[in-house]
Amino acid sequence: MSDQVVVVLAPGFEEIEAVTPIDVLRRAGVDVVVAGVGATAVQGAHGVTYQCDTALEDILTTPRAIVLPGGLPGSENLGKSGAVKELTLKVHKSGGICAAICAAPALTFAKFGLLNDCTATCYPTFEKEFDPSTKHSEDRVVVDGNIITSRGPGTSLEFSLKLAAMLVGPAAADEIQGQMLARV
Repeated sequence: MSDQVVVVLAPGFEEIEAVTPIDVLRRAGVDVVVAGVGATAVQGAHGVTYQCDTALEDILTTPRAIVLPGGLPGSENLGKSGAVKELTLKVHKSGGICAAICAAPALTFAKFGLLNDCTATCYPTFEKEFDPSTKHSEDRVVVDGNIITSRGPGTSLEFSLKLAAMLVGPAAADEIQGQMLARV
């Protein structure tokens, strides 16, 4: 397992849900790789094209964590990608952190079977995609073992800080939160 964290962008991703964890984790000194599904330039849900570090299909090692931003049709595109499923399952099986926000927990992790017998959250109404064994929570950020889920754009900073706390420790995440003047 590498020390890298891979943030995966699929066409139609929610920009704030991608940029916030990239920014927070890089502030924390984490080696973040931005990977595009099938491309290195990916357009977000609001028409802005982002340049990725690599195509997802070129990732050869198992990262320490994978982060899936939500948005539509971004979450649907993530869920349709065999490469996203393969890497997510590798990370999960290796004990790494799997993090998803907005519609992505329902349209990827639930679809891949990762949320079975877990507690999770997602953007309102998408919980209907959860397996019956998944306990839906309306908390803004939910951690169940090595799986982090969150609700949507307004929870992006909390989601990112929780991910940072799990990767580099709560004290470092608290320091970043203070430097950002964030109240979460």
